[in-house]
Amino acid sequence: MKKLVVCKFGGTSMADSKTVAQCASIIKSDEARKFIVVSAPGKSIFEPMKVTDALIACYKEAKETGSCANAFHHVRERFERMVQELGVDLDIKSELDAVEKGINEHTETLDYAASRGEFLSAKLFAKVVGLPFVDASEFVFFDKHGNFDAEYTNDKCREVLGKYDGAVIPGFYGVKRNGEITTFSRGGSDISGSIVARGVSADLYENWTDVNGFLVADPRIVDNPQKIEELSYKELRELSYMGASVLHADAIFPVKKAGIPINIRNTFEPENPGTLIVPNSEYHNGKVVTGIAGKKNFSVILIAKSMMNTQLGFARRILSVLEYHEMPYEHMPSGIDTLSVILDTTGRSSEELEAIVREISSAVQPDSISVIDKISLVATVGHGMFKKVGTAARLFTALARNNVNIRMIDQGSSELNIIIGVANDDYETCIRAIYEEFFL
Repeated sequence: MKKLVVCKFGGTSMADSKTVAQCASIIKSDEARKFIVVSAPGKSIFEPMKVTDALIACYKEAKETGSCANAFHHVRERFERMVQELGVDLDIKSELDAVEKGINEHTETLDYAASRGEFLSAKLFAKVVGLPFVDASEFVFFDKHGNFDAEYTNDKCREVLGKYDGAVIPGFYGVKRNGEITTFSRGGSDISGSIVARGVSADLYENWTDVNGFLVADPRIVDNPQKIEELSYKELRELSYMGASVLHADAIFPVKKAGIPINIRNTFEPENPGTLIVPNSEYHNGKVVTGIAGKKNFSVILIAKSMMNTQLGFARRILSVLEYHEMPYEHMPSGIDTLSVILDTTGRSSEELEAIVREISSAVQPDSISVIDKISLVATVGHGMFKKVGTAARLFTALARNNVNIRMIDQGSSELNIIIGVANDDYETCIRAIYEEFFL
């Protein structure tokens, strides 16, 4: 039975005619690479703006003036140049005219404009590699609230793409049942590739980007960190959520259901094997710690009340306040008489946080309640920590040796990760200390 590979190429891979030609050579080098998902052209050394950002500017201009003619000039010029340089037989003027007209007519929704970069990119790449174009709107569906409909999408994907031996599909978007274009969050083409891989029952999902895979730690913090050769779905989920941004955090779900491995590859170093992401049952990298990731700028609400553990519904009342404010919580470590709620308050006003604190105080009548701002969370992740004696001791000793004060500790029941909270000022030192302990 022949192997079937789904490839997704990111924005840097589709940025200009030279990189598009490189992607085409990758496809042509392996006949197993049949279904291709592409992003909108991103930044390059010659192009300072991502096409998606230019299209968002088009939407704003059309909404304000009724026409996006001025802002659309950048998009038009870029695609016309790429078509000319690649020498493909594509009536790009007609395609661009239709997109410009569509943006002017769809000023009630930003998603239509934001999605057109992927649409045009896929039209172009289909001509370059000689495969049919299949619009994502034919099989990627969202419900009326904009939530992704995974099972219906999979059924439709299998039905639509089953008619083809191969195809090029735009990433990032789909439609609601009423035909309204709806997008995933930025970077959502990773999810689209995963959807296609599941739908066609691929043997492998290759995600081509501009790096050689996942690194153990952020290279902006740690000098020349080691590459992760292999990690599991669960480890990927933890690291992506905590800030490792090579792959969209939600891209794991479609392929996880089908047990399809993901291979992160570098378009510009195609000979590099990259990072392989495998089902948990097939994981065997032999490391105690697989990776380290973190985020800054969390807030912690500290709640203290004597005999808290005897009060039924205490935590529920706190969570009800958060639910009312549509504020998800990250972690909630507790003691007998204390409880901490860790919140990502990015984009939230100080007035809203103050209102939450007041309402929690009213709901549970604590002995004391206070807020600590500017806290960073750092996750040390790895299946190898499971029942490994001394891992936490090594981590805490390394931090003490580097004068990092731990403000919070949380470990999941799976022993897959240890999450600590430190002051923002200690964030970089914390990550370097953990890396040095486990990898140097």
